[in-house]
Amino acid sequence: MAKYVIITGGVVSSLGKGIATASIGFLLKTHGFSVNPLKFDPYINVDPGTMNPYQHGEVFVTEDGAETDLDLGHYERFLDTNLSKENNVTAGQVYLSVIEKEREGIFLGGTIQVVPHITNEIKERVRKVANEHDVVLVEIGGTVGDIESLPFLEAMRQLRLEEGRENVLYIHLTLVPFIKSANEFKTKPTQHSVNELRRIGIQPDIILCRTERPLPKEAKDKIALFCNVSKEAVIEGIDTENIYKIPLIFKEQKLDWLICQYLSLKTKETGLKIWQAWLDFVNKLENPEREIKIAIVGKYTSLRDAYKSVIEAVNHACGHLSLKPNIKWIEATDLEEEVKRKGKEILKDYFSDVCGIIVPGGFGFRGIEGKIFAIEYARKNNLPFLGLCVGLQCAVIEFSRNVLGLKEANSQEFDLNTKYPVIHLLESQKGIKKKGGTMRLGAYPCLLKEDTIAFRAYQAKRIYERHRHRYEVNNEYIELLEKKGMVVSGIYEKENLVEIIELKDHPFFVATQFHPEFKSRPLRPHPLFLAFVKACVSEF
Repeated sequence: MAKYVIITGGVVSSLGKGIATASIGFLLKTHGFSVNPLKFDPYINVDPGTMNPYQHGEVFVTEDGAETDLDLGHYERFLDTNLSKENNVTAGQVYLSVIEKEREGIFLGGTIQVVPHITNEIKERVRKVANEHDVVLVEIGGTVGDIESLPFLEAMRQLRLEEGRENVLYIHLTLVPFIKSANEFKTKPTQHSVNELRRIGIQPDIILCRTERPLPKEAKDKIALFCNVSKEAVIEGIDTENIYKIPLIFKEQKLDWLICQYLSLKTKETGLKIWQAWLDFVNKLENPEREIKIAIVGKYTSLRDAYKSVIEAVNHACGHLSLKPNIKWIEATDLEEEVKRKGKEILKDYFSDVCGIIVPGGFGFRGIEGKIFAIEYARKNNLPFLGLCVGLQCAVIEFSRNVLGLKEANSQEFDLNTKYPVIHLLESQKGIKKKGGTMRLGAYPCLLKEDTIAFRAYQAKRIYERHRHRYEVNNEYIELLEKKGMVVSGIYEKENLVEIIELKDHPFFVATQFHPEFKSRPLRPHPLFLAFVKACVSEF
């Protein structure tokens, strides 16, 4: 029988429930338990696929092609597992499912209500991911007090009644601010947040306190007293730049043993090797041998969460090599304007101090020319370059314009009537009107060409990588591109689609149509990111 750990958040949003949930899952995994996470997002969108990254951050794509919340990226990285569409459920999906059932007559003419129909649907989704797992971690998105979250919290209240008190544990993550002028911590926001939860009918068993500095005993005791939890159940979640230290911080306060005790879980201690490997990885991150600077040229650089998986993939590769990554963020639109005003000579000011350039994915024409300028600099100056999704498309456009001489080359996404459509709409995407969930999504096989950088990196003939795009390289131009030194080193055989390109006479110039960042893990850095970072320090 599965056990359930419900994680809620209070006071303010963006406290790090996803990382806390992932860390708890990792700790339970080191005790030998099979863990399956589930993220509930209270928004009415069916999925985050059509949202602007500034609204929601990165859209994380699973193996089965689900566009999900970025917290699923944390889950996959910490638990080292591939998740599916079942691991992220939105209010939109829940309401849509209930409405479709009503239209089919499943409810036999009854009045459809939030309780019991919506709450039953929510509980059904929880139990669906429980099969053959020891523990299900359920993260409720949003903040306690949000009207959108109420049906989910009510469903979790009912879950304990139905599954039994010994099988459901409530953890509440809150903010404990430090007021500098008063030189003291304030516990009142946490008390109010817990009171709101209790008003709904949920009494938290454990309280995680997000704080910028260590909590004094008096503050912890006060929280325990007024929030009706034991003193050892007040856990400090102190700020740290290294998110992979969070399991260590929790374990030091015996959070894992506390959870096992509450849920009567008999620890199996079969994950000691994983724990030791994790400690070694954290130690390398904390004690690097040297620092390297890498430029990321994107269009959402003011919101780092838009590139969360890219950042972590760089961290994984650098940690593996005992390097400290120093990411130089370059806004593509700013770069574009600077080059237009001052000429391409200004590119040296942006990139002379970096050892590599990454151009990540994105949609729309804004910033595209800036990305193309960055790629041109990397190509001409033998600077290691890694392009991801639109990064590949920009690399093909740049090469077509500046090497093939097709000055008007472009993507039909950016210029529908371009004279040279070196990037065009996928055949499967033509005629599609609905924008949500209709791109080429999820894992597809890719056949690698031997004696290429990609093959050296992967050490495999066939790989599987995750996609999220509508446009592709136009095969009509491949012969021209290859004659001038571009190599198509990976293809999707079934439809003859270009998946990876690279350059012959360049130390490391690789771009992928897929998103390798989604499959990188702390203890298993992605081969392409690892190869790229090695190239940045001239070791590949």
